[in-house]
Amino acid sequence: MLKPLPPHTARLLGGRPSLDWPGPAWVSTARHSRMAYRRLGPATGEPWLVLHGGPGSGSQPDLMQAFQPGRHQVIVPDQRGAGLSCPRGRSAGNHTDQLVADLECLRLQLGIERWSLLAGSWGCVLALRYAARYPQRVKRLVLRGAFGLRLAEIRGLLHPHPIRESTVARHPDWPRGPLSGMSRVLAQLEQVLQVGAPRTATLRLIRCWGLLEQGAALHGMWRSLVHAAILKDRPLASEIRRNWAQLRRKRRQAEAGVDRPGIRPADRRGWQKFRIQSHYLRHKGFLRPGALDRAVSMLARHGLPSDWIHGQFDAVCPPGNSRQWIRQSQGLEPGVARGHWPVAGHLAGEPAMRAALRRVVQSLR
Repeated sequence: MLKPLPPHTARLLGGRPSLDWPGPAWVSTARHSRMAYRRLGPATGEPWLVLHGGPGSGSQPDLMQAFQPGRHQVIVPDQRGAGLSCPRGRSAGNHTDQLVADLECLRLQLGIERWSLLAGSWGCVLALRYAARYPQRVKRLVLRGAFGLRLAEIRGLLHPHPIRESTVARHPDWPRGPLSGMSRVLAQLEQVLQVGAPRTATLRLIRCWGLLEQGAALHGMWRSLVHAAILKDRPLASEIRRNWAQLRRKRRQAEAGVDRPGIRPADRRGWQKFRIQSHYLRHKGFLRPGALDRAVSMLARHGLPSDWIHGQFDAVCPPGNSRQWIRQSQGLEPGVARGHWPVAGHLAGEPAMRAALRRVVQSLR
């Protein structure tokens, strides 16, 4: 039975999504795992595969407003170890090529000949890898806020700003290292998070990491708000301000609870997510240097159309990632890649990003 979005999520997204959010189904995959997925829209609709970020975040309903009921069939899996996929949080045998194999297993299980891919952040890495492996199974790519797996990006995720992130920067349980010492920091994070169950130090680390993510999202939203005010776009500025204020309140509550004893449901979700994320970041996505560049070039030569949507003020994944790959694609096959630059940060639910996603997905290529 289809279920509507939770009220707080619907408010954050500015209303009800285009498609309701159903309960999950599961497909058995390699190494005794089960991948959870949701299937929305009519079985005869244009098929789309939606890939979440993280790594380890699990699927969210944020992207559903990009689709039209009656026209699109949307498949939303939880990647291996993430969300409701089982075993939850397991890193053994969890690597990018295995995720690609899981997606192909899902396609075969559902009997879909070709599908389009909508991916965000880390999901763009997985989308490029899948499309490079199975280009004949992909119709088009829509990539939001592409993550490049570069050291500077990883450093930006994990190195707290001394002023904006002072709670984390001063916290004794957050690992410290020089700017060039991200490998050591990631090794410490993975070591702590791979314990069998969250301990006190693990809980504090999980909460600190969540604060860093929220802080980066807030920074991008604030810069978007300032830019919208400069443009005198009052409706956009007003909506950004509401979303920013809501996320800021949530972050202040999280800051107040960093050292609070006891395990909450959010801690368990964070433990699962950051176990996977530290595993992938430490191993640089299990990709060789230049693998993403090679994938982009190969897909351009195949003539696979791609739309790159990147918030101008993304403080998590720099817009230069998308610009570079658009130039690379256009140099090989003019017209195959398009760029879109909404007044937004990193989150899919920001108003200008939401509008750009809807416009691009519903356009014909």
